[in-house]
Amino acid sequence: MLRIAIVGAAIAGFNAARALRRQSFTGEIVAIGAERHPPYDRPPLSKAFLTGDCSAPDLALADPDEDLDVRWKLGTLAARLDPANRRIVLDDGEEIRADGVIVATGARARRLPGADGLANVHTLRTLDDAIALRAALLGARRLVVIGAGFIGAEVASSARSLGLEVTVVETLPTPLAGPLGTEMGALCARLHGDHGVRLLTGVAVTRLIGAARAEAVELTDGTRLPADVVLVAIGARPNVEWLAGSGLDISGGVVTDEGGATNVPAVVATGDCAMSFNRHAGRAIRVEHWTHAFEQPATAVATLLAGSRRAPDRPDVPYFWSDQYGVRLQFAGHREEGDTVRIVEGDAEQRSFLAVYERHGRPVAVLGMNQPKLFTRWRRQLRAPGPVPTAAP
Repeated sequence: MLRIAIVGAAIAGFNAARALRRQSFTGEIVAIGAERHPPYDRPPLSKAFLTGDCSAPDLALADPDEDLDVRWKLGTLAARLDPANRRIVLDDGEEIRADGVIVATGARARRLPGADGLANVHTLRTLDDAIALRAALLGARRLVVIGAGFIGAEVASSARSLGLEVTVVETLPTPLAGPLGTEMGALCARLHGDHGVRLLTGVAVTRLIGAARAEAVELTDGTRLPADVVLVAIGARPNVEWLAGSGLDISGGVVTDEGGATNVPAVVATGDCAMSFNRHAGRAIRVEHWTHAFEQPATAVATLLAGSRRAPDRPDVPYFWSDQYGVRLQFAGHREEGDTVRIVEGDAEQRSFLAVYERHGRPVAVLGMNQPKLFTRWRRQLRAPGPVPTAAP
C-alpha cells in the first residue's frame, strides 16, 4: 500500500494514523475530518473545559514533538466511498484515491424533535458544542438536562459546580440501567440528590415551550420546568450514512470482525462508528468509550496492513469512566440481563464501593465508585485470556 486514507479525525482516526507509523507504514496518510479543529480529546468537554479549568489548546491530542507526516483535510465531509475504484468522494467533489481505507467517522449527538432553531437548546459532542454550551451557562441560572446518561450527568455536575439550579429528566425509571443494571444504576443516580440536583425519572419530554428560545420543558405528566439553558443528552448515532452504496455491511454501525475487518477488502473500521464482534461480550457491540477509540485502532491498522483477518491476542474488555460531583465511577466488562451483581468491598452509603457482576458464578464485569486501586486489580483479571460465560437463555 502506498496511500492510506483515514476518514475521521477524532481520537480513533488520530490513533489510527499514529498506529500506522508505529507499525512501520512509510507511505502517504491522508486524514479527512468533518471538524475544523485539529484532533482533540473529548472527555474534558463535559467537565474541566465546561467549568473553565482547561482551554482548547489543552485538549490537543498531538504531542508537540511528534511528526506523523499526515496530510490533514479538516472541515471536510466524506460523501461517498467507492471501494471498487479505490476512491473517496468528498462533499465538494474532490476525490481521494487510496490503497486502503480506515473508517473512523465516529458518532453524532441525537437531537430532540422540535428543538432545532431554539437558541438555548444544546447538545454536547464536539468542541464547538462545548464552546457554545460554556458561554450559555455563564449567564444562566437554571439548566434542564434531558437524559441522565454519562454525558448528561457530567454536565449536570459541572453546571452545579458553577452554581446553577439543575434538573435532570430521564425517560427510564432508573438512570444508567442499560450499562449498569437497575440496582447499580440507582446507586449511582443518588449522586444527583447528594449535590442538590433534582432528578425526575420515568417521565418523557412532550415539547419545548418557546419561540426563538426554549422558556420551559414540558413533561408527559404535565410538569413544566422553566429553563435558561437546555441540554439534550439522549445518546448518539453512528456517522455511517455516507457509506450507502459502498457495499459495506451496515447494521447499527459498520459491521466488523474482532480485528476491525469489514466485508470489503482493504477497508477496516474502528471507533464509535464500528459494530464489532467482541470476544468478551460474545457478540457484536458498538463501544462508544474513549479507551476503545484509543486502543482499538492499532488492531484495525494491523489487520489492514496484513491484508487478512486478524484477532487480537487478548479480548477487548470494554472500559469507561465518569467523573461526577467529585466521584470517580469506573466500569469494565459487559453486563447482560440475568447477570447478578454484589458489592464485594466498601459501602454504597459512603459512595465508595466495588461491585462485581457474575454470570453462572464467574465475574464478567466490575463497577467501582471511588475505588481506583481495587478496580484496577479486578479489571486486570477480566482482561486475562479465558472464555466468558454465555448469557442465560
